[in-house]
Amino acid sequence: MENRLKTRPRAASFAGASAPRRAGHAARGRLDLGPPVAVIDIGSNSVRLIIYEALTRSPTPIFNEKVLAGLGREVQSTGLLPADAVEKALAALGRFRALCDTVGVASLWGLATAACRDASNGRVFIADAERICRTKIDVLSGKREAKYSALGVTSGIHRPDGIVGDLGGGSLELVDVHGNRIREGVTLPLGGLALQDISSKSLKKAEKFVKKALAGIPGLAAGAGRSFYAVGGTWRALARLHMWQTGYPLHVMHGYVIPAKEALEFSRLVHRIDPQMLSRIEVVSDARRPLLAYAALVLEHLVRVARPKHVVISALGVREGLLYSLLDPQQRKRDPLIAAAQDLNVLRSRSPPHGEELTSWTDDFLASSGIDETPEEKRLRHAACLLADIGWRAHPDYRGEQSLNIVANAAFAGIDHPGRAFLALTVFFRHVGLVDEELSPRLRELASTRMLDRARILGAALRVAFLISAAMPGILPRAPMRVAHRRLVLDLDAKLAPLAGERLFNRLRQLGRLIGRDPVMVTG
Repeated sequence: MENRLKTRPRAASFAGASAPRRAGHAARGRLDLGPPVAVIDIGSNSVRLIIYEALTRSPTPIFNEKVLAGLGREVQSTGLLPADAVEKALAALGRFRALCDTVGVASLWGLATAACRDASNGRVFIADAERICRTKIDVLSGKREAKYSALGVTSGIHRPDGIVGDLGGGSLELVDVHGNRIREGVTLPLGGLALQDISSKSLKKAEKFVKKALAGIPGLAAGAGRSFYAVGGTWRALARLHMWQTGYPLHVMHGYVIPAKEALEFSRLVHRIDPQMLSRIEVVSDARRPLLAYAALVLEHLVRVARPKHVVISALGVREGLLYSLLDPQQRKRDPLIAAAQDLNVLRSRSPPHGEELTSWTDDFLASSGIDETPEEKRLRHAACLLADIGWRAHPDYRGEQSLNIVANAAFAGIDHPGRAFLALTVFFRHVGLVDEELSPRLRELASTRMLDRARILGAALRVAFLISAAMPGILPRAPMRVAHRRLVLDLDAKLAPLAGERLFNRLRQLGRLIGRDPVMVTG
């Protein structure tokens, strides 16, 4: 289990609020991990500001706004950023700078990509942008953009292995990643706005251009049988459309997986018919719809050439890659899922140290039980322990449901959707018991039979733990639970002996049935 940075609650101040402030009772609405930081990303299609709570391993956005300025829509044909797009972008940047001042951002980084590096008036625009933003705007080369995209995927996908494709309005960056190893990337003028411009809005011409451009990339063959990590707003819109059309039970983009054959067929469908004819097209913004066909066209041919096993959507890209690169080596090594779970534990649990104790307590139980556990299953179990008490403020009748929804839809990185289902189900079972009549059957389908079984066992173990500790620290170390001599033994020290009663024994027996062991409580 990783050590966690000590945190202090940050006091909240509200205009007109009259609630008294008492020492030690300041609001914990945000973690005090340092001052807010922000990134302004000037892309070929959108200009975006994200303000993060702090520079951490699992950065949490506290403000996120974008303006679809369309800077890159005519760069390929005219070589210029359009005047109206420049005006719209600069106005947005003025607002973004004011927002940063309002929030008290300590560090602001500016990035610009394909449109600004390719346009002949790009330098003039960047000079104006720097004056307005009062910070340097880093115009990324294609290779650096590819690197930051890959770092974003590395920061948010647990042990990635495949090819990252970052599709913007002006360009497509491709780079091979394997764990922390990142190869040199390439950039191609295959962004949606660029293709629209090059082809004079002809999909047939655009398809010929895409085929020719991808045929000259020998590194794509290395993607066979691996993952293709799709980064970029228009690909996320395409995935959102697929998600809604298939009735998928989660609406979290990060980590959404589409089998390669299905991605191929869906992409072909989207770029060959009028997007307005597609079911649930309303889940895609009006501004994104004209670019959907071009994004689908590029994805179809990438899947054909690279032959990946599946397409994985990454919500983390250039911006998060930049922040990840700014961390020291020790911070970069931290598990982003555990870091995020620890943050939620601090913010929402009755006693954060108790969540940490649960991980050790269940470590001992699992080690003695004979139940085999992979490293991935262990990290998920640790995350579940940290999240086990985040719903305690809800009404008792709804704690399971609310905790499940929070966990299943949280902005976690470093976890796939089956892992989300495991965490959500574990915390649900911890609150409501081992009944699942209230659960969506589709959510259960995301977890394998093995994962569902592990969620029940861990949920049952947590039910025992909370009945002993009342979520307070320092109790569980004095009440170890282990399998010994083929029995499930709960050993309470002498001072905890009064806790031994019928209710606790019933929960112990319930767990014993799941693992095939007779329960025994020992006191003294």
